[in-house]
Amino acid sequence: MDRFEAMSILVTAVDAGSLSAAGRRLGMPLASVSRKVSELEAHLKTKLLTRTTRQLSLTDAGQSYVAACKRILEEVGEAERAATGEYSAPKGDLVITAPIVFGRLHVLPVVSDFLKAYPDINVRMVLADHLVHILEDHIDLAVRIAQLPDSSLVARQVGLIRRIVCASPAYLAARGRPKTPQDLAKHDCVTRESLTSPHVWTFRAGKSEIPVKIHSRLSINTGEAAIDAAIGGVGLTRVLSYQAADAIAAGKLIVVLEDFEPAPSPVNLIYADQGLLPLKLRAFLDFALPRFKMRLPVPA
Repeated sequence: MDRFEAMSILVTAVDAGSLSAAGRRLGMPLASVSRKVSELEAHLKTKLLTRTTRQLSLTDAGQSYVAACKRILEEVGEAERAATGEYSAPKGDLVITAPIVFGRLHVLPVVSDFLKAYPDINVRMVLADHLVHILEDHIDLAVRIAQLPDSSLVARQVGLIRRIVCASPAYLAARGRPKTPQDLAKHDCVTRESLTSPHVWTFRAGKSEIPVKIHSRLSINTGEAAIDAAIGGVGLTRVLSYQAADAIAAGKLIVVLEDFEPAPSPVNLIYADQGLLPLKLRAFLDFALPRFKMRLPVPA
């Protein structure tokens, strides 16, 4: 029995949630996956998995053994990367995730320049507005726009993003420009579904938060569509500053209530704390950090 192979199959099965899912991920028949795990259990003379038709779970012995397997396999991977020269020359595949619009506007240009500078590195970009798990989804680097909880992940801040309220010049000319958050009671608003409450926007005055009821004339599920609706004069909308930057620069939207904006959200590059970083990741960090800081100046 190849114990390293069996350990890798076991870890994949646990991460995938079932033996069949592990087989699909590894390109192996289900019978082969099941046999390898059974052989490992026979070798150890202990049961590692409790299997049902719908899912599998680890026994107490399985939990400690799988944790040890992950550490061993990671160390073997580190040794192989060092032996193949990944730590002496930047090369290999890099997986990066970012929010969809931010990724297109700010991450993709940096990645494109990086690929020109490092011809032996390939990048796979995963643009998604839902949370992508760095460890479970085998992500090398994630771009996150939010305050981050304490974790074992490393965060490098590269900028700040404001949450702004804006409207078209024609709408403000017809309905008036709000001077305080309370003035929104007299206005129509375009809100984002599932992002914030469609009936309340929260502002800041000093250290205090001000929740304000609003009239959602249109609720929509993307920031781009909300911006288009605001440009069309439907009402005021609240979006992240980078989403509306082009429309503001073109004079299609005007920012209001700037003195009451919530604290800006940090933009962080997130990666796993893995000791000696693969050179491909170190190369990207060294390349990208100053470029992101130039693209994302700190708000005044």
